[in-house]
Amino acid sequence: MKHQVLDFHSSSVSAEIELPNIFDVEIRPDIIHRVICWQLAKRRLGTHKVKGRSEIAKSTRKIHAQKGGGRARHGAASAPQFRGGGVTFGPVVRSHEYKLNKKVRTMGLHSALSMKLQESKILVVNDLSLPSSKTKELYGRISALLNDKKSTSKISCLMVDKECHTSLCLASANMHNIDVLPVKGLNVYDLIKHEFTIFSKSAIVSMAESIIA
Repeated sequence: MKHQVLDFHSSSVSAEIELPNIFDVEIRPDIIHRVICWQLAKRRLGTHKVKGRSEIAKSTRKIHAQKGGGRARHGAASAPQFRGGGVTFGPVVRSHEYKLNKKVRTMGLHSALSMKLQESKILVVNDLSLPSSKTKELYGRISALLNDKKSTSKISCLMVDKECHTSLCLASANMHNIDVLPVKGLNVYDLIKHEFTIFSKSAIVSMAESIIA
């Protein structure tokens, strides 16, 4: 499958490139959903915590006599029914991560790439390097590529290179809807989160070589 390669500086078509087979697989929305849920679960901190009855700093003395007072039987003041008492079955610090087979994760990534290509939301450029780390310069080049003259807050774009250049990362730091990732960091969540994905030619070649290897 051939795809046009655009010049990152002039936005004109400079060549063509053969895309790997991972851009032409069956689109599985159910698998994409599973992978995104798995990624979001791994991102959860799980630091929510409440104190149980054994952790409350209260006296363990019986609050009143068992009989003769006309009141219900009670023990320590740290019981859950009292104000300031411990919480029963409350949240504790834990990991929300769970296992997802590598085949499923790979299938989800390939499905997301194929869906983006089918929607014409993937662009390939010859190079993603910038001579300077100016946000205005990066915004102008992305706008020219997407033919979009909106504000930076309206452009949602993921840029993927073989290795992230320092100037590109610095230039995109102030653009909240634009992210830069190396090929090794490409994932389903970021692909779906952003409207457009811009690959460098070297990133496509690296992806093709890793598949062959």
